[in-house]
Amino acid sequence: MNDKKITNSIIYIGADDKDIDLFESQYIVPNGVSYNSYIIKDNKIAIMDTIDKRKTKEWLTNLENALEGRNPDYLIVSHLEPDHASNIENIMKKYPDMKIVGNNKTFAFLPQFFREIPDLDNRKIEVKDGDILELGMHTLKFIMAPMVHWPEVMMEYEEKEGILFSADGFGKFGSLDTDEDWDCEARRYYFNIVGKYGVQVQSVLKKVSNLNIKMICPLHGPILRDNLLHYIEKYDIWSSYRAESEGVFIACSSIHGNTMNAAQKLKEILEKKGAKKVVLSDLAREDWAECVEDAFRYPKMVLASSTYNMEIFTPMEQFLNNLKERNYQNRKIAIIENGTWAPNAAKCIKEKLETMKNIEIIDPVITIRSTLNDKNVEELNDLADTILL
Repeated sequence: MNDKKITNSIIYIGADDKDIDLFESQYIVPNGVSYNSYIIKDNKIAIMDTIDKRKTKEWLTNLENALEGRNPDYLIVSHLEPDHASNIENIMKKYPDMKIVGNNKTFAFLPQFFREIPDLDNRKIEVKDGDILELGMHTLKFIMAPMVHWPEVMMEYEEKEGILFSADGFGKFGSLDTDEDWDCEARRYYFNIVGKYGVQVQSVLKKVSNLNIKMICPLHGPILRDNLLHYIEKYDIWSSYRAESEGVFIACSSIHGNTMNAAQKLKEILEKKGAKKVVLSDLAREDWAECVEDAFRYPKMVLASSTYNMEIFTPMEQFLNNLKERNYQNRKIAIIENGTWAPNAAKCIKEKLETMKNIEIIDPVITIRSTLNDKNVEELNDLADTILL
């Protein structure tokens, strides 16, 4: 972000991290990630969250420049996860008169991360849902957002400027100078990090629905200023587990390539029959988080898996576990299994799908014996017709 001034009174003091290899030690971030932090300057000064320890030096420099010699009055802690809270102890020691603002769960968890915040009991301000903090011309209203995606998460609405400080909500992967479509990386971010908690996201959306929001400032990704209804609509779709786009996602787990041949053949048939969009992913080789994203994006999915040790081939098993963990539901699913002597993948896949909500199995299951034959191709044609109904 070249212009760090968001408004006349609100300044961006975060930093990009382009050197990180894996976000949260599991998500590939080819374009890095931003750690966002803000400062509101009024009669009183509020720092809106700190950032990850990887960028402490840059953050402190940005903060000092923004303060212009003044001392901050409040540190608002929206979320205690270390990528946003690593510098709490540092900044509380640096400014001994500054108060720290959080909710009851914030202060329950805080000592687990920091044990040397001076005079914490006398410096903490505990807020509840709907509480107000006056800064002068600017006013912060606190909106509790538990399990979006930790229990202590809260958002803040600044009433004068109409700004929603949305914690991890409306965030995305990618540094701020990355020129890329918001939807794609915000979707991958949402379903993999927040996706399990759709009910809680719906609750927060209801809370903010009557606010006059003119700008959204998340803790990751760009500040959202225009067409805010687009982003809110996406969150409504995602958090209610509705399909976002017409199409079919084929997730394939193939040992020697024969199951993949069947998946590719089905893709070809579906496209010839007029499918609007068919996405095929090799679960063993492609970004698993993106595969999770596509599973949620489309209304119909095909699971194609080899049998392995009388179970599901490992990449497919991991994929299904990831979907279950993220509360996957409301989808139609077809199954293709492969096995040389005892195909058993379909039975094991069905057992996993039975633990998920509102999953409709598209029958019949197609069983391949080692390699695709003419009969299988006919079955794939029939399956394609059923999928496209």
